[in-house]
Amino acid sequence: MAAGKEIRGKIKSVENTKKITKAMEMVAASKMRKAQERMRSARPYSQKVRNIAANLGKANPEYTHAFMKSNEAKAVGFIVVTTDKGLCGGMNTNVLRAVTAKLREAQAAGMAPKAVAIGNKGLGFLNRIGAQVVSHVTQLGDTPHLDKLIGPVKVLLDAYAAGEVSAVYLSYTRFINTMKQEPVVEQLLPLSQATLEAQSSESGGRFGWDYIYEPDARAVIDELLLRYVEALVYQAVAENMASEQSARMVAMKSATDNAGSVIAELKLVYNKTRQAAITKELSEIVAGAAAV
Repeated sequence: MAAGKEIRGKIKSVENTKKITKAMEMVAASKMRKAQERMRSARPYSQKVRNIAANLGKANPEYTHAFMKSNEAKAVGFIVVTTDKGLCGGMNTNVLRAVTAKLREAQAAGMAPKAVAIGNKGLGFLNRIGAQVVSHVTQLGDTPHLDKLIGPVKVLLDAYAAGEVSAVYLSYTRFINTMKQEPVVEQLLPLSQATLEAQSSESGGRFGWDYIYEPDARAVIDELLLRYVEALVYQAVAENMASEQSARMVAMKSATDNAGSVIAELKLVYNKTRQAAITKELSEIVAGAAAV
C-alpha cells in the first residue's frame, strides 16, 4: 500500500492548502467591504472639488494655472498604482500590460518616461523594464493615507509645473463590482477646462456660482487645483484597494473550489487503488486455498 500512503499524503496536503485559501477568502471578503465603504465615502469630496475647480476655472479666465498649460518637454510621467501583495488573480498583470502599451507609445514618440510607483508590484515591474522611477511608496496597508501619497506624487507634479514633463498619466484598477475590475490609464495633467466641466456635469455640478476670493483668485486656484489632483490620486488608490480585495476574494474562492475538486479526484484514485489491493489479496487467498 505504498501508493495508497502516497495518495493519502497528497490528500492531506491539498486539504491543508484548502483551509488556507478558505481563510484568505474570508479575510478578503471582510476587508473588501471596508475598502468599498472607504472608496464610496471618498467620492463626494472628489466630486465637490471637481465642481468647484470647474467653476473657478471658468469664472477667472485671465489666470491659467500651470496644471492647465501644455508643455513641450521630451518626457512623460506615469503614476502607477498597484498592490503590495499578490494572490489577487490577474489584476496587477492587466494594469501593468496597459501601462506597457502606453510606455511603448511614448517611447515611439521620442518621449522619456518618468514614473512614480505606488505599490510594491508596480515598483518591481518598473525596475525590471528599466524605467526611471523618480519616487515610490510601498506598504500602504489596508487604509490609504493622503500624507503618505502627497510626497511621492508631488515630485512628478512639480516636474510638470516646471515644464520638465509634457503630460502625466494615472494608471490604476477601477472598481466596477465584486466580479469585475477594469484597468485604467487616464491623463491626469494637463487639465483642460472642457474635461473639468464634463466631469463636473456628470456629477451634477452647476456653473451658476459666484465667489469672493480671499486672499486672491490666483492663490485660491493654485491651492484648489493641487487638492483636486491629490483627490484624484487618493480616489485611484482607494479604488485600487477595493479592487484588490475583490480580486483576491474571487481568486481564493476559485482556489478553494479547485482544491475541493482535486481532493475528490485523489480520493477516487485512492479508493480504486485500495480496492485493487483488496481484490488482489482475496485472489491470492482463494488461489492458495484451491492449491491446498
